[in-house]
Amino acid sequence: MRWLVMSGFMLLSWFACVGSPAYAGGQPPQPPRQPNGLALTPPMGWNSWNHFGCNIDERTIRAAADAMASSGMKDAGYQYVVIDDCWHGPRDAEGNITADAGRFPSGIKALADYIHSKGLKFGIYSDAGSKTCAGRPGSRGHEYQDARTYASWGVDYLKYDWCNTGTQDGESSYTLMSDALRATGRPIVFSQCDWGSNKDWLWAQNVGDLWRTTGDIYDGWESRAGRQNGMTNIVDMQAELAHYAGPGHWNDPDMLEIGNGGMSNEEYKSQFSLWAEMAAPLMAGNDLAHMSAETRVILTNREVIAVDQDALGVQGQRVFKDGDHEVWSKPLKGGGRAVVLFNRGAQASRIAADWDMLGYPRGVAMRVRDLWQHKDLPRASGSFAAEVPSHGVVMVRIDN
Repeated sequence: MRWLVMSGFMLLSWFACVGSPAYAGGQPPQPPRQPNGLALTPPMGWNSWNHFGCNIDERTIRAAADAMASSGMKDAGYQYVVIDDCWHGPRDAEGNITADAGRFPSGIKALADYIHSKGLKFGIYSDAGSKTCAGRPGSRGHEYQDARTYASWGVDYLKYDWCNTGTQDGESSYTLMSDALRATGRPIVFSQCDWGSNKDWLWAQNVGDLWRTTGDIYDGWESRAGRQNGMTNIVDMQAELAHYAGPGHWNDPDMLEIGNGGMSNEEYKSQFSLWAEMAAPLMAGNDLAHMSAETRVILTNREVIAVDQDALGVQGQRVFKDGDHEVWSKPLKGGGRAVVLFNRGAQASRIAADWDMLGYPRGVAMRVRDLWQHKDLPRASGSFAAEVPSHGVVMVRIDN
């Protein structure tokens, strides 16, 4: 009799589970994935790749950290010093990743400690595939093992690439490493770098803290033969993705080229302004230890940086385009707008932002602050207009 009662109870329990809509398809319901609480404003820092490529070693990275701390960049908000590809050595007998002993003889932990001693944070690079883009060991099959190693070294930021991934699924591969990072208990910002291949903006909120939306940038104004992603091309590719961004989950149009020599200072001001307008991560990619005064002035413009770091966390949008003339608007906390008048043309031109483009009543007189001249302009009613240099911007903050 006892056996019959127990059997009946087990059978009823089985029917309750299988018959429940929550178990349709044989899988129990999963709780919503929660944010990790990091990158509530777009990350700011420096990455080695755009200037140095594979030519890195611990002296180069220490020099970058020294320069970030002493040049005014740290005080302006830059935090992360990130080593990109080519730091890796072989895996040891237990499968643990090691550093290239010739390039990093002191080890990665010592380098992280040095960067932390400067009041900065340390970032590193890996790949979701079997090998990195430069042919070093990738993290496939070692995700949890590598995440524990990074945490033990004091890593604060992981850039995770997408080379040599074969038939891997993007969402599952990135979610696996995201889970591995969370399991370490150390707060590590997760930067997904698959060049927009997997349309991460559709699914990666609460998986990554930022995700690349385009292929790699090159240091040029627009595409040319063999180089597809000039600065303006990348702007166009990211322009329609604004509603996917917000605190803790940012569209990433790739790193800054400012100071690397392929564009003019006017064009570099345009990149910095537009990246801030798009609430993009501000990751410098130049030689910080030897940058010019002009480059430093651009990278440390605190009024432009404040637009990027605005707590409302809204990505700005292009609200007007007529040929080479554009107006971009970004809502700010407190009700103001950051407005960029952008001139792609070969000649200086006058460009106007009407209040209806910005969502303001036409009759209201608004304060105008020029963020590159660092001065207040006369109040404007109905519209604001300015002469904009070729390939340049006028960037203002408009509020009441």
